[in-house]
Amino acid sequence: LTFPLLSVTLLVSFGSSMLYGYNLAVVNSPAEHIKAFYNATWSRRYGHGLAPGPLTLLYALTVSIFALGGLGGSLLVGVLVERYGRNGALSRSALLVLLAGGCMGFSRELGSPEMVIIGRSITGLHSGICLSVVPLYLGEIAPKNLRGFLGLMPSIFICLGVFSAQVLGLPELLGKDRFWPLFLSVVVVPASLQLLLLHCFPESPRYLLIERNDVCGATKALHRFLGTPDVQDVIEEMKEEQRSLSSMEMVSVWQLLRERSVRWQTLSVVVLNAGMQLSGIDAIWFYTNTIFENAGIPVSQIPYTTMGTGAIEVVAGLIGCFTIERVGRRPLIITGFCAMGVCSAGITISLLLQADLPWMRYVSVACVVGIIAGFCMGPAGVPFLMTAELFMQSHRPAAYIVGGSLNWLCNFTIGLIFPFLQMSAGAFCYLVFCGVCLLVALYVYLVIPETKNKTFMEISHIFA
Repeated sequence: LTFPLLSVTLLVSFGSSMLYGYNLAVVNSPAEHIKAFYNATWSRRYGHGLAPGPLTLLYALTVSIFALGGLGGSLLVGVLVERYGRNGALSRSALLVLLAGGCMGFSRELGSPEMVIIGRSITGLHSGICLSVVPLYLGEIAPKNLRGFLGLMPSIFICLGVFSAQVLGLPELLGKDRFWPLFLSVVVVPASLQLLLLHCFPESPRYLLIERNDVCGATKALHRFLGTPDVQDVIEEMKEEQRSLSSMEMVSVWQLLRERSVRWQTLSVVVLNAGMQLSGIDAIWFYTNTIFENAGIPVSQIPYTTMGTGAIEVVAGLIGCFTIERVGRRPLIITGFCAMGVCSAGITISLLLQADLPWMRYVSVACVVGIIAGFCMGPAGVPFLMTAELFMQSHRPAAYIVGGSLNWLCNFTIGLIFPFLQMSAGAFCYLVFCGVCLLVALYVYLVIPETKNKTFMEISHIFA
């Protein structure tokens, strides 16, 4: 593990991945302040306030528009990484965060709820790009024995982003009514740092050699990342992959979906990415305060309870990162989904029994913690890592478009319908998430092979 490898991993994880986690959780604590701003603005414009139903819908749109922006960003990944490279795509996408931060930061001064919604959609666009490009970049620059460790580093920073939003959202910090626009726009700080420093690191060697045929540039990049003058073995492995793809252009999404030789890899990406979002983790992140309130936690204690869950996320992410090269990808992801499924069922049982057994509120909190810990230990990062590992260079961008699009579509669906699902189904809504988690764990156990310490060519041969 060289200093340049570790530095660029920390930089893109801090400047891109952490913002995804931050934006997932940032709307949780200021929810009532944002709703009050929407209601007051509506009253000034039209002479009457919003009814509870339309106000809930407008706020749900503010939460879920982030995912629609993410869907748009994921669809742009193929074009951006082919035209600008992995490093170049990440540098340019940071400009979107500066624009979004400005919109959200000045929204109250200008009396414009639309600016909050537009800002949220632009941050989603940025996250949609980076959620695919960061693991793609790290997966291509990392040696095979470090691919799991470096590939899960972004998931730790996603958890750190969630935790940062929970800490800054405390009433003693930016959780007050007058600070919520600043709270939403803090994202410009990490993005600015990435914009300033990322150009100091080279482009992906695999991109340079296989797609640009720049052997000299790829060699220099490998010298920098691996810290050794002897990179001939890695160059030869890349050239072998390049020769195997010499008669093949970069594959489009439509071609990927139709190609029989990679159908199990494609189906695996679909199952992992859809399952990751339909597991209910976004419902937990978007509506943590509401869930704890329904569980009977006193309102004054909810921000601190939420912050405690965030700290556990970070610890779980670290455990996953430091054990993935030892235990492998499959055990982590199967264990994570099984834990989430059991804890989702536990939330349903605890909420149903709470009227007779008041101490069941603590079981609800424990189950929420279990879902978050299970997710951060494996499902948070392994699907993105495995998308890079399951495909050759020609298929990888299209695979990230498919996985990313499904990821964001499911994210949007959960963010929009969960409040209404909770109102109609009550405690039973968590049983849906339980079923999804257990089915995904079963699929991984039956279908997906272990990819630890294997080259991309070897993984392709296993599926073949």
